Amino acid sequence: MWFSTLRSVLLVSWLSAVVPGAYAAEPMLVSNSLNTCQEDSMFTASLFKVVYTPNNNTAFLNIVATSSVEGSVVFDIAISAYGYNIIQTTIDPCKVGLAGLCPMTAGKIPLKFNLPVSDEAASQIPGIAYTFPDLDATVRVFLNMTDTKKSVACVEADISNGKTVDLIAVKWILAIIAGLVLCSSAVINGLGHSNAAAHIASGALSLFGFFQAQAMLGLTSIHLPPVVQSWTQDFQWSMGIINVDFMQDIFTWYQRATGGKPSTIFDSLTTVSVQVEKRALAGASEAAVNLYRRSAAMLPRAAVSLMKRTNVMTGSGSYIVFGIQRVAFKAGIESTNLFMTGLTFFCLLVVFTIGGVAAFKGICELAVKQRWMKGDTFLEFRNGWLTVLKGILFRLTLIGYPQMAILCLWEFTQVDSPAEVVLAVFFIVGMTGTLGWAASKVIRIARRSVVMHRNPAYILFSDPQALNKWGFLYIQFRASAYYFIIPVLGYTLVKAMFIAFAQTSGTAQAVGFLIIEAGALIAASVLRPWMDKSTNSFNIAICAVNFINAIFLLIFSDVFNQPPLVNGVIGLILFFLNAIFATILLLMVIISTALVFYRKNPDGRYQFMADDRTSFMKSQSQLTGTTELDALAATARGDKGGYKPGLDLDEDNESISSESMRRRTNTSDLGVPTAAPSGPYGRHNAPNPPRSPVDPSMPLFPATGNQQRSQSPFGAPVATHHSGSPPNYRSQNTSPWQRGAGYD
Repeated sequence: MWFSTLRSVLLVSWLSAVVPGAYAAEPMLVSNSLNTCQEDSMFTASLFKVVYTPNNNTAFLNIVATSSVEGSVVFDIAISAYGYNIIQTTIDPCKVGLAGLCPMTAGKIPLKFNLPVSDEAASQIPGIAYTFPDLDATVRVFLNMTDTKKSVACVEADISNGKTVDLIAVKWILAIIAGLVLCSSAVINGLGHSNAAAHIASGALSLFGFFQAQAMLGLTSIHLPPVVQSWTQDFQWSMGIINVDFMQDIFTWYQRATGGKPSTIFDSLTTVSVQVEKRALAGASEAAVNLYRRSAAMLPRAAVSLMKRTNVMTGSGSYIVFGIQRVAFKAGIESTNLFMTGLTFFCLLVVFTIGGVAAFKGICELAVKQRWMKGDTFLEFRNGWLTVLKGILFRLTLIGYPQMAILCLWEFTQVDSPAEVVLAVFFIVGMTGTLGWAASKVIRIARRSVVMHRNPAYILFSDPQALNKWGFLYIQFRASAYYFIIPVLGYTLVKAMFIAFAQTSGTAQAVGFLIIEAGALIAASVLRPWMDKSTNSFNIAICAVNFINAIFLLIFSDVFNQPPLVNGVIGLILFFLNAIFATILLLMVIISTALVFYRKNPDGRYQFMADDRTSFMKSQSQLTGTTELDALAATARGDKGGYKPGLDLDEDNESISSESMRRRTNTSDLGVPTAAPSGPYGRHNAPNPPRSPVDPSMPLFPATGNQQRSQSPFGAPVATHHSGSPPNYRSQNTSPWQRGAGYD
């Protein structure tokens, strides 16, 4: 029978797209859409659902099809797995006695019934068809007229087994690990191990950036194989794309209340199929897009504006989703709610972080008061927690910038509602301006440090206000590469523009990604801007994998007109490459973080940075060794642990760098070092001893190298451990700026 043969054809195509997890309870094969694969196809289906369960050898069909074909036809059936044709056969419905199909008649054909599957057809299905996740296979059927041999229709069905790598558990594990590592770096820094904390924070941020890069692959409108779609979907939480049912109801209400019209694609699933694009469909999607554009050209401007906010619908009445809309659909979110979803979760992250930091401050104070912990534990955080909080908020802005840049720019093309556009403008301008201003502030501080101390690391790492507030922008880089945050921000913004504005052109996105990632890899390999060799290797490896992924995207865009088999194989390579690499990164970050907590001196695990930043850092443990006169001076000034009172809204008035600059203007108090380096910032044979610009009452950050005590404000000389050196002079061999900031 023809139906038996066709069923076996459908079932043998056992490599296909993802289906809802409810289907995965028992072995089954499912198809949720019948896609047209040629223009002007005379047979279409607005609803197509087929579920085959091998336990009872029964297939359930629910189809609403429309046929314009009249006359005798022959079915030319082809089955492909990963783009490789494995079966090709021809069926004549007249020879197998199919009523209603010999000859075919025009009209609407609603079908809903259970169909038994023969044991012979079921035996053709290999067992791996029910277990291998996100398999990529397709059944394509051409309807050819018997007399003219002309193809009058083409339909294509993708089959799924319910197994997928898009798993909720994976998303939770990745999110928890990233969050715990970031929190661990903050705790370790608060305990006084700044070197270890900087390395852990750098690794955590690089890991999170890799997660976001994986998510960006899925946000492109390039036709991705099913396994790549599901793999990238595992990382969409890093872009704030998280489905919470009650929040979606709120977003829909808000959009209606502010003049928008929400999409209702999920409410239509019972009557309309949704095609999730996984490859170029021989003109099917292009035909739908062309039809959309022709229709838009004939409509008034207001109607066209409304159409921008809807999903593309084919001539058969089914929807096509790709790019950002594809990610929203697979996440169970209406495309018109996607912007508000990402925005809300970013705001919630900020709010909960503020509450968490404030609560931790209160717990620490209570614990000290009740003598549950020592008075000097987290002392620097407790004394300057508002400055630390501002630094954390800046860091969150940097982490959330890729997410908000993409969603805000994409909202400009969607215009879901006037209020949402205003929010998009506010956040993209505010975040870009804030990070740009912060980066310029870092550059100004570094240049001032070069002018004053002939070393950019001096003020960047000796000023606790600058380090706590702006350190998120430069602490992961070596001191001489303080400017590298500017290229990083530019890289993020340009990449977001390609994703948001080129949703209708996958080729443009692929070429843009290739150029961007190539530039990032070259810059990272040549400049090596990160703090040490291991951190550079870690980040260069990430850039290399991102560049390889960009090459794969270019292949998926079909610019080379390669056979479909190439796309199928490349999709598997991309999945395995990124899965293995992500696992290695996770293990490296987890192990390095765990070892820190088990070491008595966590800073000793890491080599000293070449920029001598630890020479300029001091912690509360060093402050205990200062003279009683220093403590008396701090008490007389009314300073609390060196952090000046107030909210620190004007960092220029409260940072060491500004105080130092004011001292420089007073030439009577300024001393010049006896010996200066021979590097690019050095001078020789200066006659006078140096005058430290650092206020000795300030609580500085931990250090692991050899430090000298700060000079007492009352002028009492402090003896050094170098014999033969005058009291008020630094030894040439131990002078921080003599060793340079990575220039020697």
